[in-house]
Amino acid sequence: MKGIADEPQYSVGLLEGGAALCDVIDNHIYEQSLTEKNAFFVADLGVIMRQHVRWRTHMAQIRPYYAVRCNSSPAVIEVLAALGTGFICTNKSELELVQSHGIPSEDIIYSGVCKQVSQIKYAAKNGIDLLVCDNEAELRKISRCHPNAKLLLQVSTEASSQGDEMSMAFGCSLKDCRHLLVKAKELGVQVVGVRSHISSSCEDDQVYVHAVSDARCVFDMGEEIGFNMNVLDIGGGFSGSETQLEMINTAVMSMVDLYFPPSTGVSIIAEPGSFFVSSAFTLAVNIISKEVVARDRQDQARDDPSPNDEPEFQYYMNEGVYGSFASKLCETLIPAPSVHKNPPLDAPVFSSSLWGPSADDLDQVVEHCLLPELNIGDWLTFSQAGAYTMGQPLRTTPDSPAPPVYYVISSRDWYEMQDTGVTHEATLKNFSLVPCFHNSCHTEAALSVPA
Repeated sequence: MKGIADEPQYSVGLLEGGAALCDVIDNHIYEQSLTEKNAFFVADLGVIMRQHVRWRTHMAQIRPYYAVRCNSSPAVIEVLAALGTGFICTNKSELELVQSHGIPSEDIIYSGVCKQVSQIKYAAKNGIDLLVCDNEAELRKISRCHPNAKLLLQVSTEASSQGDEMSMAFGCSLKDCRHLLVKAKELGVQVVGVRSHISSSCEDDQVYVHAVSDARCVFDMGEEIGFNMNVLDIGGGFSGSETQLEMINTAVMSMVDLYFPPSTGVSIIAEPGSFFVSSAFTLAVNIISKEVVARDRQDQARDDPSPNDEPEFQYYMNEGVYGSFASKLCETLIPAPSVHKNPPLDAPVFSSSLWGPSADDLDQVVEHCLLPELNIGDWLTFSQAGAYTMGQPLRTTPDSPAPPVYYVISSRDWYEMQDTGVTHEATLKNFSLVPCFHNSCHTEAALSVPA
């Protein structure tokens, strides 16, 4: 296993003396305005810590396994590892990443449903035994390449909502579960539990209720066939709000107490991803071009926020759907941004759309919003930018690298993290804390690392 580096790999700005996140953003916008005006992220690691506290408060009986594909930023992995979460990985790169932070193999689940043989062998070689499986072809590959694997059988769940872009069914049906369990027994592969796939935008607690109920059926089948099943993974779908956590916990734990009481020895886990990171990251982008377009009279039938026939503006930003807004290609709604400059309160607003730099018809980030008139060189900030924004699979040119990330944490959050048992020297060995004061958040106080 790859060890943690002896020397810190990145700096974290420690906000003191009244310094706030907005000061760090202001500073980096100022610095970028003097140079290349590149987009960048600012990540408040204290938000991740506070989300972890919320989880422990409302979901105390369910251990979180962080979905790495949601945001693989190294500081995120290190903070969550220090806080004691497990990790869900979908490929070898993610497995290597979490192992490089010293995560024990028993705290890692390899969840890729369609796995390369070479990556199954990598998991076997590195003692990563918990794997997800939902079909016979995968089962046969695993039996050949990782005979010591312990499988979580992925079971399909009801779609959380009509029109959900991720509502297609993943996993095997209850009808198919018995066949897979019998086949696993024949092949000599252990099945130790059930995993439910739940959409990241799920808002219906009954989806979790049905998932627990279905899992009980699969447990009964498995135990009848001769498996000792002891892991129940209720999946993801956690938005980040305390209200949702309370709702899900109330619904799920009543079913867990009924079907999986403590006497059964079953461990309950879940897969929060966006829950931890979405609100921790802010993305700042620069306006690189603009166009004034005539209002389409045929569009007047729709609900249009502009109260008159003012022109509509199209703004082009230095980040688009082939970069940090790639989730838009999956029809994820990107919320309207904030304007960094402070326009007068009575400044007129205009119907606007926001586009990436590619000049591609698909590269529309925000279809419709109200903004004051902007100029080339102005900045916009997108909050809630931590989920599914860090990767760069669609960046095809060397002159469009992923935006850097500037990490910060308030002194209050840092001391509260210490109270949870997280120490700088023992668990956050890659961190170098640099004080950052109000009006003096210099660039060196929050050095960037690649996303």
